[in-house]
Amino acid sequence: MNRASSSGLYGAIQRRRNRGLVGLYLVVAAFLVLYAVLFPGILTIGGFSKFTQNWFPLALVTMAQALLMLNGGITLAIGPLVSLGAVIAATTMGSAFGVPGGILAVVAVGLGIGAVTGAIVALLRLPAIIVTLAGSFIITGVALILLPRPGGFVPGWLSTLLAGHTPVAFLLLLVILGLWKIFLATPLGLAIYAAGDNPVGAFRSGVPIERVKIVSFALSGVLAALAGLFVAAQTGSGDPIIGAPFTLNSIAAAVLGGVGFLGGKGTMRGAVCGSLLLSVMINVMFFLGFPPVAQYVAQGLIIVGAVAVPAHLALWRAAR
Repeated sequence: MNRASSSGLYGAIQRRRNRGLVGLYLVVAAFLVLYAVLFPGILTIGGFSKFTQNWFPLALVTMAQALLMLNGGITLAIGPLVSLGAVIAATTMGSAFGVPGGILAVVAVGLGIGAVTGAIVALLRLPAIIVTLAGSFIITGVALILLPRPGGFVPGWLSTLLAGHTPVAFLLLLVILGLWKIFLATPLGLAIYAAGDNPVGAFRSGVPIERVKIVSFALSGVLAALAGLFVAAQTGSGDPIIGAPFTLNSIAAAVLGGVGFLGGKGTMRGAVCGSLLLSVMINVMFFLGFPPVAQYVAQGLIIVGAVAVPAHLALWRAAR
């Protein structure tokens, strides 16, 4: 891809990416203050560690979903991939493979499934939502074949390291965000935004659209599978259906973070903030005594508002 000829395209994308982040940060800060008032224990190392451990898997799957939404796609296979990652981790770490082999197996499975899904979508020109819906059933079936019921083995020291009383999860999230920042500075990272924002213009600028889509799905699969590994470390075992709630939650968090469904709009830090906002909202509603049914209704209304308000503001500005 010719950097000089596409600099204007990337400049426009850069401006779109940063819209609305200040407002998002203020809302997140307000909810964090409210949460700290309701639960002062979060200000301790132990409380902060537990909170970030519960938030970390959602942050990973939101990043996985945002990767595809930024590229103009979406996946309904996030939850099953989390479950499969947990199952792979729990069934390999107790064998001769050990922890390093188990981690490599989880990464390889996520990478392979993501790449194959991306290739089907990109090369066969099939809708991502249909391909990933079908894939979700297949992945769930594989997870149930490997581990029909919760079980397996995760070493106690790994559970203590990742889900103990230290903020390791938060540090891991910072590392992953740093790696994303580095990747975003590469031509392939920039191409993800370009391909989602204007596929025709990106193609004419030399962006390899098919390759970008395959890479996006592959990286998304790795993040989802790693979230499953972390969940397995939290629970000490694998569960073939534990990832089910993550599919819709990942979409909700990405939308709250300002990531658009049509591609090219939003940032990864916005998506992570959206996952933080969703996690804090759930905790705040719990401490305020909201019943589970009311929590679901409130989440739905907030998500609709997060989509509707910016859209109406844009229409209002255009009408002026």
